[in-house]
Amino acid sequence: MKNKITLFLLFALFLVSSCSQQQSRKPISQSSGTFMKESIARNKKLVASEEDKIVAIMKSNPNINYIASKKGYWYYYETKNNNDVMSPKKGYIAYFDYEISDLNNNVIYSQLELRPQIYTVDKDQKIISGLRDGIKLMHKNEKITFLFPSHLAFGYHGDDRRIGINEPIICTVTLNDIKQDPSQNETQIISTNK
Repeated sequence: MKNKITLFLLFALFLVSSCSQQQSRKPISQSSGTFMKESIARNKKLVASEEDKIVAIMKSNPNINYIASKKGYWYYYETKNNNDVMSPKKGYIAYFDYEISDLNNNVIYSQLELRPQIYTVDKDQKIISGLRDGIKLMHKNEKITFLFPSHLAFGYHGDDRRIGINEPIICTVTLNDIKQDPSQNETQIISTNK
């Protein structure tokens, strides 16, 4: 028993002494905010450069009526549906087809490759942020072409396949159908019955 107590005391003494000898690490460099300021400046330059390229495309096509969105992308209608008033919103599922091209209109991903898409509005995060917003502008059977700067597309990382880093893209989208999400109905029914 004495050996166990002695062993325990030696171990405790070892732990206390080893902890008291350690000094806290000092930072390698102090942050002055310079890195953040430089990063912000770089990003502003990048966005301005991409916007200049998109504006040049719009100027080269004066017959097309481009619309500037509040979110920082541009679009135009290839097919407009003035008969329907319903557009995708939270609690709905959007069924659409789309194609992705670079700013020179070279197809990166064809509609056939991307297959018909199903998007649960404001719930599913599998599509790029520009499309998540753009689809909400559409009505059934409309076809819209969107011009997205890279920060609303695949960003600084690209898609690890065909879309490079910081690459602005053109997406041509056809909204085939809009339906209410059946699981949303069940949730609404359950909350109404409580």
